[in-house]
Amino acid sequence: MYGALWRILPGPWWVRTAILVVLAAAVLYALAFFVFPWISELTTPQDSTVG
Repeated sequence: MYGALWRILPGPWWVRTAILVVLAAAVLYALAFFVFPWISELTTPQDSTVG
């Protein structure tokens, strides 16, 4: 999969690397600010106490 992605991207290796870094940052941003908060609303926390 990574080889196919590397071949699809245009430019020399440093441009490809920059594009991949930006894409990875965008995915992490979307996960942190949209996906994980949405999932946390769907799950209920376990209320447990240690006696």
